[in-house]
Amino acid sequence: MLRHAWALLAPPLCGGCAGPTSAGAALCRTCATALERATPFALTVPAADWTVAAAPYDGIARTMVTALKFRGRLTVAEPMAAAIADASATRLDGHALVPVPPAPRRRRRRGFDAADEITKAMARRTGLPLFRCLVGATGPRQVGRPRRERLASPPRVRATRPAPPKAVLVDDVVTTGATLMACATALRAAGAREVCALAFAGAK
Repeated sequence: MLRHAWALLAPPLCGGCAGPTSAGAALCRTCATALERATPFALTVPAADWTVAAAPYDGIARTMVTALKFRGRLTVAEPMAAAIADASATRLDGHALVPVPPAPRRRRRRGFDAADEITKAMARRTGLPLFRCLVGATGPRQVGRPRRERLASPPRVRATRPAPPKAVLVDDVVTTGATLMACATALRAAGAREVCALAFAGAK
């Protein structure tokens, strides 16, 4: 709650470069232009029908992920959602948005969840329903583990209720795809017939 209040009261600073920006703008013109130039690309994630990242995980995209996840700059969720929607809008008819769940301890420590903030912004922008049906369990940290280990032992994820027939997972960043794979598998086990995944940034 305090993080949300601070995000509203903080002076208008760019979520990319931390320089000044106009009131109500999450990014300055330079950073907004850099984001507009990012090229979406497809990724392969087991158990997902298709996966798209709105931008490579470097430059402005990496800076924005850091600003949201580790500095609590919640306003950058809006341009992140806009970038994802622009990269995938024609493929989302009839889907429900499912945020990738965080590990419980990270949610408690940060006081918010980056994927959920982006998904809420996407729901407002696209009009698609938001369907929180996945929960994560506390397990080994994915960050820093070798790719092979992460794919062999992905995070533990389960569905708390039946999944929507057509689900689109939403996350801030995808690296190995292990987390998205676990989420897609859980959605299919809960009844989803089609599962795709969208991330703001992706590692090439």
